[in-house]
Amino acid sequence: MKNLVIGFGLSLLLSACAAETPNKANTPQEATTQQNENIKAEAHPATIAANKASVKALDFSDRRDFERAEKGFIATFDDGIAAYDPTSYDFVTGEAPDTVNPSLWRQSKLLAKHGLFEVSDGIYQVRSFDLSNVTFIEGDTGWIVVDPLISKEAAIRAKALVDRELGKKAVSAVLITHSHIDHYGGIRGLFTEEEIEAGNFEIITPDGFVLETVSENILAGNAMSRRASYMFGGLLPRNPEGQVGVGLGQAISSGEPGLLYPTREITEDFESFEVDGVPIEFMLTLGAEAPSEYMFYMPEQRAFCQAEIINHTLHNLYTPRGAKVRDGKLWSAYIDRAIQKYADKTDVSFGSHHWPVWGEEDVNELWRGQRDLYRYIHDQTVRLANEGYTMHEIPERLELPDSLASRFANRGYYGTLSHNSKAQYQLYFGYFDGNPANLNPLPPTKEAKKFVDYVGGSEAVLEKAKADYDAGEFRFAATALNHLVFAEPENMEARNLLAKVYRQLAYQAESGSWRNFYLTGAQELTQGVMDLPRPNTASPDMIKSIPMNLYFDLLAVKIDGTKAAKKDLELNFVITDTDQKAHLFLSGGALHHRMGSTKDDIPTLNITREGLDALNLKLKTVADLRKDGSVTMSGNPLKIKAFFDLIEDPDYWFEIVRP
Repeated sequence: MKNLVIGFGLSLLLSACAAETPNKANTPQEATTQQNENIKAEAHPATIAANKASVKALDFSDRRDFERAEKGFIATFDDGIAAYDPTSYDFVTGEAPDTVNPSLWRQSKLLAKHGLFEVSDGIYQVRSFDLSNVTFIEGDTGWIVVDPLISKEAAIRAKALVDRELGKKAVSAVLITHSHIDHYGGIRGLFTEEEIEAGNFEIITPDGFVLETVSENILAGNAMSRRASYMFGGLLPRNPEGQVGVGLGQAISSGEPGLLYPTREITEDFESFEVDGVPIEFMLTLGAEAPSEYMFYMPEQRAFCQAEIINHTLHNLYTPRGAKVRDGKLWSAYIDRAIQKYADKTDVSFGSHHWPVWGEEDVNELWRGQRDLYRYIHDQTVRLANEGYTMHEIPERLELPDSLASRFANRGYYGTLSHNSKAQYQLYFGYFDGNPANLNPLPPTKEAKKFVDYVGGSEAVLEKAKADYDAGEFRFAATALNHLVFAEPENMEARNLLAKVYRQLAYQAESGSWRNFYLTGAQELTQGVMDLPRPNTASPDMIKSIPMNLYFDLLAVKIDGTKAAKKDLELNFVITDTDQKAHLFLSGGALHHRMGSTKDDIPTLNITREGLDALNLKLKTVADLRKDGSVTMSGNPLKIKAFFDLIEDPDYWFEIVRP
């Protein structure tokens, strides 16, 4: 039964990426001496020209964001910690190098400013100690903390800075704006274990928070986490040829994420009550940026927390790491509701990322620009789709009007117009574009071999791709060389040239996540997949929070269907200390479960919930649990073993840029 320890791929994608290379910003660089010409590739003249052209509509003389990002600065630490070192971005100064899009460089300069800031009277933020911000609001008896970062270690560091500069206070309440890990994972860093045990504090979350934290991406977590290693650039060196930030923040902390259960969930829109003496009104924004999310307004301070619905970037309607698409129309509608209800009585608007804005005029400018941005992308994508344009044609025709595109807060530092328009197409029409040729194309390797054969062999592909590279025509060169690499994965000339192409596309990218994808792809083309430990995505708090029905769903997607189709197996699964039970059975190669029932005369596995958690945390073996009585079995033990032998953990470090 060793396969019962299945290693959850939870929704800890950010922490998973961080865990891959804790405090190893330069590890990839040290391993690439033989590929130095690729790592240190200079910007192609076409890249330099493209970067200059891409920012012509932007007013770099506008210094308002820099003034906002500096406003209220109190202090910082001059060094970092193993979990996160903000000083590793000290190189992001001065004019943009040729290897970074000037607009992305500007965004990274803004985000590289780290430390403690006063937002307004009684409201403080620690920024750039992680991907997200943590906010401290003065209550009657202690701090009301908003969104305590990704990891315990990062939160401890932020709280230590607040303690040093503002005096030590207990935390009286934690407001978690939404269900993504960069907004709750560090919560254990705010308290001692004794304080957690005493529970003399509130934890206020949006409706459905716990379920969403453990269920989002649970079934597809392995692939999403692997792709997150590309998106956030966790395998890249931090330098002007490598990772310079991700647009939403600079990077993600490593360390231990946690989860504490809420004491109160916001279930009604515009619920209003006092939190440690501070009146707060909560506005639910479910199903937009996150499945479970709220923004909130503090009338006494005339302050609005925009959570992650309003940002200084175009966010993701589809995240490149992979997730369900988001509805731009709904997202825009939430912002418009906030405008109607709060914009004319807000003096400062602050968020879970980036820097605040002050004054009614600037608040309205930011909010309205973000509202119009998401609605425009949604509406124009649907309009063009109704005219017959496909998911891959629409991004080539879709341009933001100058009134939107000229605003730095609407630029694609994190999300992009291209993949967000594809997301809105997918939302309505799915991936199929209606062309019969795309109903049943060959899989990538077979298609690649046919492509190479059609164009006259690998030498012909290389010759044309080299000519395109020299001419600065990178997009189709990437397509053709990708075919060649999938047709001939050991062709180092093809891999090296494709890596060079990817680097030029990275250097042109305004999006930090696109840049990281290109650069990580280039790195793995030339070095291969690095031999690193599998990241630990399963924190104890998350494993203990998994509902049993989701546990069985996760087992089901790890079943080898071909093998299972030859088996006739069923099993009762009983959690003895919580009185939960289920009947699991294989049918047609699929695993089904029926919660709340068991079947007579079939094998039964009896286990405590604590024992199941210990197995999945690899703290104990089945033999250990049988010895202490946490596991008992009835029926044929060989059938139980045969059942769990069908469950296979997927390989984490699978290939992405090679077959």
